[in-house]
Amino acid sequence: QVRLVESGGGSVQAGGSLTLSCAASGYTSSMTCMGWFRQAPGKEREGVATGYILTAGAFFTYYADSVKGRFTVSRDRVKNTVYLQMNSLEPEDTAMYYCAASFQSCALEPAEYKSWGQGTQVTVSS
Repeated sequence: QVRLVESGGGSVQAGGSLTLSCAASGYTSSMTCMGWFRQAPGKEREGVATGYILTAGAFFTYYADSVKGRFTVSRDRVKNTVYLQMNSLEPEDTAMYYCAASFQSCALEPAEYKSWGQGTQVTVSS
C-alpha cells in the first residue's frame, strides 16, 4: 500500500507561481508513475503531468497540453517526493490538485492511478 501526502497549495494572483509537493511512503517500489491531477468545481478530474519513476537516471515526464511550458514535474528519489512547479498561473488553473500513483500505465488518465492523496487547493485570482 502507498500513502501520498500533498502540500504547497495556496492562493496566488495570475502570473504567479506555486510549487506543490507529494511525498510517498509505504510500498513505493511498486509504483510506475507519480502524477498530478486537478479537479475544478463542476468539472471532471483531469491529468496535469506525470513522471515515470522506475528509472534511476532520466526522469521521463508527460504534460497536458494546457500546462506545457508552464508546469514542470520533478522528483527527489531519496525523499520519494515528486514536485509540481507551476509558473504563469492562470485563473483557469484554479482547482483541487491531487497527487496519484500508478502501478502500470503512465497515461494521464485518472483511472490508471490507484493510490491518491487528499488533495491541495490552488486558487488563482485575476
